[in-house]
Amino acid sequence: MINEDKNKKGFPGPPIEAEGHSPLGPGGLGFLAILGSGESGIGAALLAKQKGYKVFVSDSGSIKQDYKQELINGNIEFEEDGHTEEKILNAGEVVKSPGIPEKNEMVKKIRAKGIPVISEIEFAYRYKGDSKIVGITGSNGKSTTTSLIYHICKVAGLECALAGNIGYSFARQLAEDPKPLYVVEISSFQLDDIKEFKPDIAVLLNITEDHLDRYDYKFENYINSKFRIIENQDENDYFIYNLDDEVITKKLETLTIHTNPLPFSMKQEVKKGAYIKGDQMMLRIQEERVSMSIYDFALKGKHNQHNTMAAGIAASTLGIRKEKIREAVRTFESLEHRMEHVATVRGVEFINDSKATNVNSTWFALESLEKKAILILGGVDKGNDYTLIERLVKEKVRAIVCMGIDNEKIHVAFKDFGKTIVDTQSAPDAVIAAFNLAAKGDAVLLSPACSSFDLFKNYEDRGKKFKEAVKDL
Repeated sequence: MINEDKNKKGFPGPPIEAEGHSPLGPGGLGFLAILGSGESGIGAALLAKQKGYKVFVSDSGSIKQDYKQELINGNIEFEEDGHTEEKILNAGEVVKSPGIPEKNEMVKKIRAKGIPVISEIEFAYRYKGDSKIVGITGSNGKSTTTSLIYHICKVAGLECALAGNIGYSFARQLAEDPKPLYVVEISSFQLDDIKEFKPDIAVLLNITEDHLDRYDYKFENYINSKFRIIENQDENDYFIYNLDDEVITKKLETLTIHTNPLPFSMKQEVKKGAYIKGDQMMLRIQEERVSMSIYDFALKGKHNQHNTMAAGIAASTLGIRKEKIREAVRTFESLEHRMEHVATVRGVEFINDSKATNVNSTWFALESLEKKAILILGGVDKGNDYTLIERLVKEKVRAIVCMGIDNEKIHVAFKDFGKTIVDTQSAPDAVIAAFNLAAKGDAVLLSPACSSFDLFKNYEDRGKKFKEAVKDL
């Protein structure tokens, strides 16, 4: 637990069966309103209905047809393309989807009325029973590390589920297929509305400037949000963190924590946790020590050495044997849209890193490359600072292909680098331009450093269209 003052509202508990008003407010028997109909909102609705709540799902936009059908099948009331304020403001509690910001007018009205607002992971946490949670957060590498921990658990034969910000929502997993262990990817937006939620094992990979538009453009607010993952932890829990990340270590100097710290580092040896010395990773958790060569890691690049150390510590903390950890780390396959090898065409490798929606992610991608690159950048700029990748662009990038509606900022950032910069506005055009600029032995790297919403539905759509264009070469 952190010794900072917290404005914590009382835990309302599950719905009661008695007549009259429930502790969940004037809506009567456990009336729960859910804002947003994405995976987290639908998951919360399914779990709430199962637990006896009166549920109302409201979305200002349209609801996907498959999600709509689930609500109909579950006899769950819903609306789309607008909010019925009177109904929502009669709820005793509101589950807010992580994509909805505090500046949303409906959210402001809910807050003004004093109705408790929680996240889907907070709601699901009430019903986890004796199950354990490994929770992973960070600005970069969350999905990769979460998937690697899950892979290690599966190799070790543990009955577990992958959930949260990757795959199915935590609430849906609980409702449809409860497990004794959950490996949960958690975003800062999900942490913003927790009250009691805590993972048994918390992993904090790194903190770099991202999503500042949601945090009043104050980096400190974003840092505080990430650290909420250990807010409710106690002496029975574990906190795995990156000792090489100055933002994390500086914040820790201001906190008193009562969980068990397990740092990982590439720069110094640690008594408990993990470190890399030479080409060996060393894990020290309990009595057993684990060592393995970094050359055996399936994931390449220095940033992935951090991710692998974090996953190894989590696995050791769960009591997984070192032989299983070694096997899993060697056999893990990288995620779709995250440094994904697509094809090699006439000696040019094409790599899909569409999930790189900020400059730091692109830095990690370039850092892991061992060949010259044609870099495809562009999309919706979130206030990007391209100076972060200047050195790597100078060293590793042969040319830049812009793929976006407005590419001016990229041109300004790299105009004096002596690199060819080409504008395109579709995946096929970008792929053809990059292929023409590449030499045999080069890589064409889609690592846009931007959101995708100018030309694509999302980063998955961008990555799929990139792969289709490569296959059409």
